[in-house]
Amino acid sequence: MPNRREVIAGAAGLPLLGLARRAGAAAAPILRAAPERVRLAPEAYPETEVWAYNGQVPGQTLRYEQGQVLEVRLENALPEQDSTIHWHGLRLPNEMDGVPGLTQAPVRPGEGFDYRFALRDAGTFWYHPHAHSVEQISRGLAGVLVVDEPEAARPDVDGDEVLVLDDWRMASDAVIRDDFGAWHDMSHAGRLGNYVTVNARPEYRRKVAQGERLRLRLVNTATARIFTLRFRGMRVWLAALDGMPLEAPGEIEEVVIAPAQRADILVDLLAEPGEEALIASVERDGTYALAGFEVTGPGGVARDAPAALVPNDMPLLELEGARAVPLVMEGGAMRGLPEGAVWRGNKMEMRALAEAGQFWAFNGMAGMGEAPLVDAFLGETIRIPMTNRTAFSHAMHLHGMHFREVMNDGSLGPWRDTLRVAPGEVREIAFVAETPGDWMFHCHMPSHQMSGMMNWIRVS
Repeated sequence: MPNRREVIAGAAGLPLLGLARRAGAAAAPILRAAPERVRLAPEAYPETEVWAYNGQVPGQTLRYEQGQVLEVRLENALPEQDSTIHWHGLRLPNEMDGVPGLTQAPVRPGEGFDYRFALRDAGTFWYHPHAHSVEQISRGLAGVLVVDEPEAARPDVDGDEVLVLDDWRMASDAVIRDDFGAWHDMSHAGRLGNYVTVNARPEYRRKVAQGERLRLRLVNTATARIFTLRFRGMRVWLAALDGMPLEAPGEIEEVVIAPAQRADILVDLLAEPGEEALIASVERDGTYALAGFEVTGPGGVARDAPAALVPNDMPLLELEGARAVPLVMEGGAMRGLPEGAVWRGNKMEMRALAEAGQFWAFNGMAGMGEAPLVDAFLGETIRIPMTNRTAFSHAMHLHGMHFREVMNDGSLGPWRDTLRVAPGEVREIAFVAETPGDWMFHCHMPSHQMSGMMNWIRVS
């Protein structure tokens, strides 16, 4: 495994910045979205112009304890673009979900919006815009929200670290390419970058003592890249997915994290003193180290396998008699929409849809329709079998609620908010419609979302 991701060799990181505050001691913290210049590439290159929260990429990790109330004000200082903040993976009031035109008015340049809600669940979550998502996320607007368990319920670890996995589409002069509406991206795999980073660096590095146990919170904020991660010199247990603890940590040698997904892993550093333990990304042209842990001695004492994280209070899924609403994904390059699709109330042929920037359809409809995909009553259990007839993977994300996958044998997979559906797959999810409101349900590859792959669910 090479020690560096060699797309643009070397880079420098950014210092952590505290949240800015409005005048007045009781004012809520501010996240100010604005252009900034930061160093992503090596010293030989110029700094890169990004869009950032409070001048930092990724945005500062916000940290609260379960049960606390989050109060954050978004201030939009972007040039000529509306914005919002979507609190990804959180169960929260509908009006706080951050979807312009569905749950709130768009936040115009020069304006602000106050988000305030209680944090029901402990876990690893993240925040990002839900307006002009391809451009705003690709330019750097994303950050992590960690909700800690009550102190007595936290796992016994020697460190708790956030690793933000991302990629950037960079020109040779370290400028972010502005082809955010490229038809190729929309009709193929999405906007893939050529420069991979961890916490805005080409490689995360840390010194550790042999035998240390770390909780690593892996967050994929890339808009299209699916990370396949492998490990060397460490013993690894998967403890939580998308913020939700597993019933028991499972020992793993590899984990796949699609866009918007998170994975909490517990790792014991077992490499010999003087050696390096690695987390590496499997790419088409090789395997590249993303995180390196320089191990020092003397060696520590071997530990027992970790206990499960404390579960969140989740609703009971009762599948018997649950209503099924099928979802069929069609379109994209190599498959297309030979039967056309409905867009903005009109049935259109494939060529006309492409000229309008629409390449995908859910159940024969491109984009949001007047009627929801599902109109559920409060407390109802809904099953959605998803059939992917396209040639590409899609990371399907449900807002405001978590779901469990219904496996072929009828058992239920772990709680998640985002599920990757590979080409040709049929995967079924089930959820309880537990919070009133209109909730987005879409592919979290934003290039796919903006070109047809989005719908919504009403709970009333």
